[in-house]
Amino acid sequence: MEEKQRAAEEGGEEERKGWARKAWESIRAVRERSPLVQCITNFVSMDLMANTLLAGGASPAMVHCLQEIPDFTPHADSLCINIGTLSPDWVLSMKASASLAAEKGRPWVLDPVAVSASDFRMTVCLDLVQLRPTVIRGNASEIMALSSASLGPNKDFQWAGESLFKGVDSSHGTMDAVEAARSLAQRSGAIVAVSGAVDVITDGQRVVGVCNGVAMMQRITATGCAVTALIAAFVAANPSNPFEATACSLSIFGVAGELGMDMAKGPASLRMHMIDSLHGLDEPTLLSRVNITSLSG
Repeated sequence: MEEKQRAAEEGGEEERKGWARKAWESIRAVRERSPLVQCITNFVSMDLMANTLLAGGASPAMVHCLQEIPDFTPHADSLCINIGTLSPDWVLSMKASASLAAEKGRPWVLDPVAVSASDFRMTVCLDLVQLRPTVIRGNASEIMALSSASLGPNKDFQWAGESLFKGVDSSHGTMDAVEAARSLAQRSGAIVAVSGAVDVITDGQRVVGVCNGVAMMQRITATGCAVTALIAAFVAANPSNPFEATACSLSIFGVAGELGMDMAKGPASLRMHMIDSLHGLDEPTLLSRVNITSLSG
């Protein structure tokens, strides 16, 4: 039994080291390529999203005007759509950009903020899911609500009507959402990421957990939005493997939070130190801190 336990521990450590190497390769690729990430996002998150992208090595563009979409979106390396402060005008821009990104073979990431807060919000999200996002990232309640949609007779997503609304916060833990995330990934074709104390990432078959980050990050508004933008940058740098890119970006953002917390006195200073830490991440730090592990065989 001791030999089996030792072998399991060694196997787990080898897996962790493998993921850590992938994480370093991922952020190095972002820094080298500096992908242009178009963000159609909410007013609250724009500043932190832009600064997170810059600190990670990417180039942010907060372009949401419908008249600019045909000229701008085809030149972006990836697209991030966040429905936090939703309006009818922005919905047109979101759909136009997502359609163009898909047409041009560019990855795009959907953040279904407070998706069950209203019928309008849910309907918009289901329409966007039809446009085949590369990644969907939300908290447990958002992913569970979105996954409650079902395929109708015309192969369209339809909402079952279950409300799991608690503002932009989650009333569930990430482990509660594993099966919902897996189901959503299988039906949508997207990588699904559930953010929380343990981040869960699945492609519908594989499931991994990311155990990086600190609780204080939840006291900073728009950290979830910011990591969604970072996912878009990492997927742009590694478009052939969005599963790995998503897991690595979540872990790296968590590591930046851990390092920032060592210097922070509270949420405001953590925000500053987290951005600084993301900018300054080096290989030895990531190799020692990244904590990603399989949650299923």
